[in-house]
Amino acid sequence: MEVVLLAIVTFIFAIDQFSLTELLYRPIIACPIIGAILGDIKTGLVVGGTYELMMVGNMPVGGAQPPNAVLGGVVAMIFAVKSHLAVEEALGLAVIFSVFGQYVVTLTFTVMSYFMAAGDKAAAEANPKGITNVTLVSMAILGSLFAVLSIVAYYGGSAAGEALSAFKENYSWVMAGLGAAGGMMRYVGFAVLLKIMLANDMWGIYFAGFAFAAIFGNIPATSGATLLLTAFVGMAIALFDYQTNVKIKNSAGSSNGGETDGI
Repeated sequence: MEVVLLAIVTFIFAIDQFSLTELLYRPIIACPIIGAILGDIKTGLVVGGTYELMMVGNMPVGGAQPPNAVLGGVVAMIFAVKSHLAVEEALGLAVIFSVFGQYVVTLTFTVMSYFMAAGDKAAAEANPKGITNVTLVSMAILGSLFAVLSIVAYYGGSAAGEALSAFKENYSWVMAGLGAAGGMMRYVGFAVLLKIMLANDMWGIYFAGFAFAAIFGNIPATSGATLLLTAFVGMAIALFDYQTNVKIKNSAGSSNGGETDGI
């Protein structure tokens, strides 16, 4: 039953990367679902939250594909639950498989390029059914490949459990390296996101976030909700900035303001 459910949800997650909601496949959502299937939701929440930080800045742009979040999340969960690896070690191994998932997506796109002529012909003939068929074939190929890989990962991870445990004891320095790499990757993912999004006028808010996190984290009464409280502060700043800009835009060119009210 675990294998069947894992294959089904992986099929859906693979399609969701480019269709459907484009949200379900994110590790913070997918990993807890996989954890529920494997019987360990708590590990799914921990792996999903950590892996999301690693992949938060990795977004496909055109034909360029980043390391794949779906396959990496599946493998990380299998190694963490079935092989009983620490979260950081499981994520360190998952990075390798996420790169392999990147190749799978690229392969699917390459194969589907030969079907685009049929899609173009259907569009020229105003044939929605033909376009739909091409799309369904694409999703079926992508979902099936990922589903098969999830099954292979499940049996491989289960079979490798004892071997990995023995390897961990005999070569602890290798697993320590994987743990360090897995712990570091979350900051790399966040750095990639900042490189894309951070503007010069946001540096003050950026450093303020660190300050609030340090303050809330060192107060016993608030340390358990540090991220949530910091997020509320960020939401308040964003809402105030939005409302201020709306008021400025609505007042531009109007008769509002003037010397009488000091503006």
